[in-house]
Amino acid sequence: MYKNIRRSAYQLAEDSTPWVEDFHVLPFPEHWHSGLLELHNHGRDEEKQQLTLPTRRLDGVLQTLAPDVIVRPRPRPPVEPPAETPDDFWMYVPASTPDPLPGRSMQQLLDAWLRTLGPKDAAQDPRFRSLLLATSAELKRNLPVWQPVTGIELLTAPTTPGGTAAPEPRQFQLATDALARRVLALDAFPFEGGELRFRALPRGPRDQGAELMSQPLCRTVKRKEWWFSVVLNISLHTTPFDPKPRLHLHWGVRRWATHPRTSTKRLNLPYREATTVHLRPTIPWLPGAPTTERYALARLRRDRAADAFVWSENDTAGILRGLSLAGNFPDPDQLLTEPESWIGEGRGVRAAVVHSTRMGKHEIGTGFMPNQRAQLTEWAEQALPEAVVRVPDLVRGRGKGIGAPENRRPKPRTDEAKKAEQLRETQARRVALAAQSEIAGDRPNQGRPPVVEARLLWQSPEVRREAVTQFTKALGLDGDGGASAAGVTDRDFDGARPGTPVILEWRTAELALRLRCLPLADGLGDRLVPDSAVKGQGAAIAAAVGERRRAVASWLRADGADPSLPGLTFVEIAHRSTFRPASTDPKFAVRLGCADAGMLTQFVVTPSADRQIDNVDSLDHRTHSAWLDGLRQLGVRVLPQHTLGDALPDDLQYAALWMVKRRKDGPTRLPKHVPVAVLVTPLSTGEGLAAVRGWDDGAGMWVPYPRFLLGLVKQAEIDPDAFVELTGPDGGPDSAAPRVTSRQWRTNLAQQRKETSAFLQRVLHSLRGQPTALIAHAQNSRLHWPWLQDGQTERDLIKPGHAPAGRLDDELRLVRVRGFGGRETAQWWGLADPGKPHGQPAGFWTQNPLEQDGAFLGERVFYSTTERPGTHAVSPALDRLATRVNAASNLTSQAGTSAWNPTLVEIAVLGCHEAGPAAVAPDNAEALALAVHQLRHAPDYNAALSLPLPLHLAGLAQAYVLPMFAERDGSSNEGAAESASEQNVEGLDPDLTDAAGLATEPDLDDNDERESRRTW
Repeated sequence: MYKNIRRSAYQLAEDSTPWVEDFHVLPFPEHWHSGLLELHNHGRDEEKQQLTLPTRRLDGVLQTLAPDVIVRPRPRPPVEPPAETPDDFWMYVPASTPDPLPGRSMQQLLDAWLRTLGPKDAAQDPRFRSLLLATSAELKRNLPVWQPVTGIELLTAPTTPGGTAAPEPRQFQLATDALARRVLALDAFPFEGGELRFRALPRGPRDQGAELMSQPLCRTVKRKEWWFSVVLNISLHTTPFDPKPRLHLHWGVRRWATHPRTSTKRLNLPYREATTVHLRPTIPWLPGAPTTERYALARLRRDRAADAFVWSENDTAGILRGLSLAGNFPDPDQLLTEPESWIGEGRGVRAAVVHSTRMGKHEIGTGFMPNQRAQLTEWAEQALPEAVVRVPDLVRGRGKGIGAPENRRPKPRTDEAKKAEQLRETQARRVALAAQSEIAGDRPNQGRPPVVEARLLWQSPEVRREAVTQFTKALGLDGDGGASAAGVTDRDFDGARPGTPVILEWRTAELALRLRCLPLADGLGDRLVPDSAVKGQGAAIAAAVGERRRAVASWLRADGADPSLPGLTFVEIAHRSTFRPASTDPKFAVRLGCADAGMLTQFVVTPSADRQIDNVDSLDHRTHSAWLDGLRQLGVRVLPQHTLGDALPDDLQYAALWMVKRRKDGPTRLPKHVPVAVLVTPLSTGEGLAAVRGWDDGAGMWVPYPRFLLGLVKQAEIDPDAFVELTGPDGGPDSAAPRVTSRQWRTNLAQQRKETSAFLQRVLHSLRGQPTALIAHAQNSRLHWPWLQDGQTERDLIKPGHAPAGRLDDELRLVRVRGFGGRETAQWWGLADPGKPHGQPAGFWTQNPLEQDGAFLGERVFYSTTERPGTHAVSPALDRLATRVNAASNLTSQAGTSAWNPTLVEIAVLGCHEAGPAAVAPDNAEALALAVHQLRHAPDYNAALSLPLPLHLAGLAQAYVLPMFAERDGSSNEGAAESASEQNVEGLDPDLTDAAGLATEPDLDDNDERESRRTW
């Protein structure tokens, strides 16, 4: 068993001298000359006069034309007053770098930029033209000059009142860029069959970190040549209560699009979003500028008027047109029809189009397994300055082995044991379903076993038969529900209608089960047909959704569905690829209509021979998984029982907070998030069963989980504009949505924070009287609850609103978990014995106090890793880079195999009672963190969850608040969407995973072109 895990994270050594670098800088342009502001404010009313100049367009151009420049973003007025920070500048270059914009180059760039500063009709205004000429002439006489700045400290930072490092904003770019330049100075990374040579990529002003990329590599997979590059991301992060910031190294794979579509003879680019192209020029873009070794970035977008793809010029078309640089870019049509002729080595500009999942399947696998990741990291560590060292390795914390809960079942090894375990599982589900029915109190039982009803809405006989079979298997039911005894035939199933369904019934010692079977008739499962009489595409689709929603609800009510009695409906639906355009997919409307009738929904996809994921062979697995997911929606949950004994209160319950996306408000397209909360309370049955409830903010009370989910449908407002953004000819989002101003963004966020604060205070008040651990997710909730931010939180205090932070209630504990999002937890691997490959050990981990000189940094911050599920049997020694000659004298490689890595989940105990309130035993932070780790090991799942169970349940609410967003973010296998996320299956959109996230690292696809550029 692995005893330690190592992270690719680095910080200043104890008592070391600061790491400092010298730079040349340029201030923001409003400091250059007063005439620039006069030019920008020309024609504006006095109340609309600006105090700063817009640099966004020029920032984007610099990313392409001067990639050596580090461009700082325009400081945004914050939602809350900032702390004092040193003066910042607009552009930085290391002091040893040649001037990237010498005289003529700077002059050309500024002249083109000046033309964009005036109002839209400025070209027709002679006064503006006169002012433009005068300002341009003045700038030519006094071009801005780079100023030297010496001794900028890159990793030294002040601390917050909570003892956490608070780096200066510029350090997030300067420190990472400085380390990247040191890595570039290393010799090439050798591997069997070649070597990696890296170049830097330009980073935009909002990109907090540096990025290096290797030359494109070609591998033959399935008799075709496929291209990819190795990517190294360097980022700066903080950890709660740690006074030192740390650098993270993250390795990934970027895949290149090189196979045109057969039907169009060109690459299949998305219509409604730009596609990134990496350029390697052989001469400078700007005359007189020095040659750069860095890649440049440009983007292709569809020109609707010309019905062709053109260079979007980084959304700065006016500037680049003014520079007349179009001839230096590759011809878009040639690049898209002959992409392989532009990639790799060659004469002139080289170009590579980033692969997107929308372009189809790419045969190069994603990510690196731990052994090769460790090799790459050890090579890069040679570039570390002397004062920077790796953070200490993690050691196993309290708890045995992987830190599994008390009620985790061992995997049966014999057929007899497997059969016994299956009987136990199905009985446990029946007991839990009966208990949840009693808790809900929907149907009085007068001492008899409760009756639970479900509906099956089918479209094909094979799905109907399989769904009935898997229903009985999931709950351990004998017989066919009385169908044979009643002489039920296929004709009876076909002729069933609302009010006269085929009813199958089973009775057990725990409960009675009824399955109402109905064909999904009357076109309810067909594609939506927008009414041409409704003006506007978005409005027409929204109207069609509303009409189908009402039809489904009415149809179910005709079958006796009662909104006051929540139930489960199992729905067969065609694969989403069947519906073109994507806006005609009825799944969104069907889910809402079922919810209006009081029905929770679980979908399974109609089998198709031409889609491997939905073929008949997998139907049994998909329907079984779908039934299990549906039962979980009804609140059938088994709570992992901790192994801490008296270290935690006997009646400890768990609450979870999650921010779900509701809609986008009004013409500004601003996102609206609303908080939801779930409470999981252990039952006294001794079986590990739990009562799952959700907070009904309108009623001010906790309600059973099914009622909670259905109540959220009231939040699912249909915004017609959202459909325009969401869908297009290719089903993609519209990249031309109106730009939100910083003032609108701040006002919107401030209001949402107020609403979240009021919600939190109501929830916290309801939790008084029973020991509770409140669990929140850092990346999901900290924007709306700032107390969760590293820079705000303080040990054992809480601040739900604007009032000063105060001590926790005696019954309350606060735990924050953080996943891989934003690369905030480091990549890692288990340290193996010499000569053996590094691995992926599961367990509960803490810092080694002996390596902390008595600081005990790990006492509040712990880490959790989980086992690899059996579906991902990839060797830790997978070598993506090497090419070898096999027995047939052919070159072979493992490049086509995707890596799989569990996420290193950070568990920070922000608040507990280690001192112990009066007459109460003191808390143990490590015990509390271990209990949260064990909540990832829910006994009724085949594999570990990515997040603790209560957080996962809260996150699943997204499907009922805004189903369209939630389901576009999920697995392509609708029949097992929840299972896919819960069981660590990699392959979902990297930033838009199931609400509870993946237990794998999303860096596996993170370096491809992201559909996740979408902002919802």
